[in-house]
Amino acid sequence: MRGMTEKHTPVALRPLYLALGWAFVALGAAGSVLPVLPTTPFLILAAMCFARSSPRLHGWLYNHPAFGATLRDWDRHRVIPLHAKVLSIGAMAASLAYIALVSPAPGYVVAGTAAVMGYGAWFVLSKPSRVPTGG
Repeated sequence: MRGMTEKHTPVALRPLYLALGWAFVALGAAGSVLPVLPTTPFLILAAMCFARSSPRLHGWLYNHPAFGATLRDWDRHRVIPLHAKVLSIGAMAASLAYIALVSPAPGYVVAGTAAVMGYGAWFVLSKPSRVPTGG
């Protein structure tokens, strides 16, 4: 991972990735205390941005006492914890219900939104909820 910054990220883009990384850390931290804001996707994005801008910050986030285990579980096993799945699917269902029943969105927007959310739900549900045990 350390060689990634020097080889793949143009120097001019590193400040952008650094700023985005901190913005995603802030959103992830807010999501750890706000029930409707996700934590893990923002931390994954932050780790990606830091990997392209600062190996030191990537290492800090990857080994962070509060967030590191979640990132390592995703990186190594593609695990999405059960509570994150429940919140994610619940938020998608509530959003789709609002769009379909309350908003003045036309039918094709509702159908398109349902299709995108359906894919998102499939993706979330297709991942394990726990790190595999044993061998």
